[in-house]
Amino acid sequence: MKRPISLEILKELPTSQARAGVIHTPHGDIKTPAFIAVATKATTKGLGSFMYEDMGIQAVIANAYHLYLTPGEKTVEKGGGVGKFMSFQGPTMTDSGGFQVFSLGEGFGKKVSKVSVEEKPREAAIAVFDEDIATSHGKLAIVDDEGVSFTSHHDGSLHRFTPERSMEIQHALGADIIFAFDECTSPTADHAYQKEAMDRTHRWAKRSLAAHRQDIDANAKQGIYGIIQGGRYPDLRIESAHELADMDFDGYGIGGSFSKQDILGILEKVNTELPKEKPRHLLGIGEPEDMFIGVAAGIDTFDCVLPTRNGRNATVYTFGGKTSLERALNIDDQGPIDRECDCFVCKRYSRSYIRHLFKSGEMLGGVLASAHNMRFLTRLVENIRQSILDDSFESYRDAFLSAYMRQQAK
Repeated sequence: MKRPISLEILKELPTSQARAGVIHTPHGDIKTPAFIAVATKATTKGLGSFMYEDMGIQAVIANAYHLYLTPGEKTVEKGGGVGKFMSFQGPTMTDSGGFQVFSLGEGFGKKVSKVSVEEKPREAAIAVFDEDIATSHGKLAIVDDEGVSFTSHHDGSLHRFTPERSMEIQHALGADIIFAFDECTSPTADHAYQKEAMDRTHRWAKRSLAAHRQDIDANAKQGIYGIIQGGRYPDLRIESAHELADMDFDGYGIGGSFSKQDILGILEKVNTELPKEKPRHLLGIGEPEDMFIGVAAGIDTFDCVLPTRNGRNATVYTFGGKTSLERALNIDDQGPIDRECDCFVCKRYSRSYIRHLFKSGEMLGGVLASAHNMRFLTRLVENIRQSILDDSFESYRDAFLSAYMRQQAK
């Protein structure tokens, strides 16, 4: 039977694992490398789906945990699936909800989050899917070998996720690409616990895969990705990639770590273990400099909440570096956010005006900055893709980063 998800590789570079291709899905193609917009609750914060085409958004990733709690997967199913529900016709993904379930629990009733609860989150810490960790997750997550019990952050009610239940929810949500249920561990967990959690993730991967394949209708319409785990330990990451590569997944996600450096440094070795003919998605990392590293290591798609989170805080990307629109030098600047940008924001609005919106507390400021940031990143990956096709990836990377990082250092 033909799989609903397939990768067509158009060009590979001999000097790295960088590649350009097309992921074929039931709701259209994703030209890769690609930046996937985060639509946690079937919405990209501040941006309507009617804006996606202008921003170059090809696909979105929503969150099974949040949509399960509200409005409920059955409501989304009655709405035609997550894409139709949010009035988006293109390809969609849903993650399994594993990170959300574990974010304030720590295996077997202790606390877990992506960053240490004993340390302040570092600037390099990964942000995955939703920014309000402290208020958007329940106070309890108890893990056992069968699954996890957790409380809702809405009303404290008790819920239960298993790999089979996660698949059932994601089948109802109807995304083109779904993710196996995994355990997201504490970044401070030692090697022994990371190994235990990784082995549990592998067992859950097999159960997720079996539950998906046994649903004939869902299997014909949705592809399933396995998730590589292992924390910040390279040997576990490689073992996880090797183990999941032997399973019959349609693609692979690479899960979070304590810092971007931890995961970016091991990507190339991880991807070497994975089947070349299947797509690879990097979860929760998508800053401009990161995407060049990811692409060179063989990543096809990325997602990250930072373009909209930064936008709501007046921070914008430009081809000359990242900057804040609230800086005093923008008071009378009648030019666009970035003179090289082709987004509708830069065509219509000045830095002076958008700064005024932020200083006045007007929500439009965050909307415009977010829309600009999203287009900046989608255009960047479009340029990266073209540079691969043109055999100029390294020179484009070096030229971009030279200008971008020089401004960052100021």
